[in-house]
Amino acid sequence: MPDSKALAAIPLIPSNTAPPAPEYPWPAPYKAAMFLSFDIDAESAWTSKDPAHAARLVTMSFGGYEARVGTPKLLELLADLDLKATFFITGWAVDAHPAMAEAVLKAGHEIGHHGYHHLLPDPGDPFIIEEIERGFEALQRRLGVRPIGYRAPFGEFCEELRVALVRQGIVYTSSFRDDVRPYRHRLADGKQGTIEIPVTASYDDWMHGLSARFSPRSIFPREHVLSMWKDELDEVRDWGAMVTTVLHPQVSGRPMRFRLLREFLTYAKSCQDVWITTGAEIAANYQRHEAATA
Repeated sequence: MPDSKALAAIPLIPSNTAPPAPEYPWPAPYKAAMFLSFDIDAESAWTSKDPAHAARLVTMSFGGYEARVGTPKLLELLADLDLKATFFITGWAVDAHPAMAEAVLKAGHEIGHHGYHHLLPDPGDPFIIEEIERGFEALQRRLGVRPIGYRAPFGEFCEELRVALVRQGIVYTSSFRDDVRPYRHRLADGKQGTIEIPVTASYDDWMHGLSARFSPRSIFPREHVLSMWKDELDEVRDWGAMVTTVLHPQVSGRPMRFRLLREFLTYAKSCQDVWITTGAEIAANYQRHEAATA
């Protein structure tokens, strides 16, 4: 059982005090939206769990697949479908695989911030600020980019991180799982935070498509995942809302998952009422409507 004192210390307020997401319209002729986004962690996905993995070369090879095969194949797919996406990249992955990161930028996709070592941003962790600053520095040094979007490693957040991102000029974040429309964060002191473009949990391919050597989780078959993704998109279209993908080249860049993603994105493109775009475009649409209603 949890410690009673710890339970008594839980604040009796919602974990997110932002008001409900405003129902701003999408650009005509679209009635719904898809934030098409990828997370490039490379080997940092594994060393962030345990730095000793750096010497476990087969474990590291799961992440190394991104630069060798996964990202190039996904860039080909996006070019074939004429789609632009946002790639949240760890600073470590940019430093270790500069050619991969440069290829993403050259293809015209948005680069987002994803930490440096992909460390979990736990409350009070001394690495939170360093992870942000090192990530910015690597993206600027290697790519000449100062990103406006941020996705937290492991999709976790704390108040210290929210405040630091505003201070660093981040326009939008994409980690929370609590809405189907963008909204603006409210910080603990009542001040305005970043625009949040919420993640759609079912569109995280890691949950369905990767089974490491020592993982008890099996891979979901294509039919199951495609059914989930299509159903969620169709219902969101009826709601006039949005979905956000969290796709990883070390998952969806593998042949079976690649075929699944190609089929799904082809279906999504056929839905002519769905705006498939980057985080920067969705945040800009939010800002335009927000300014008009101020």
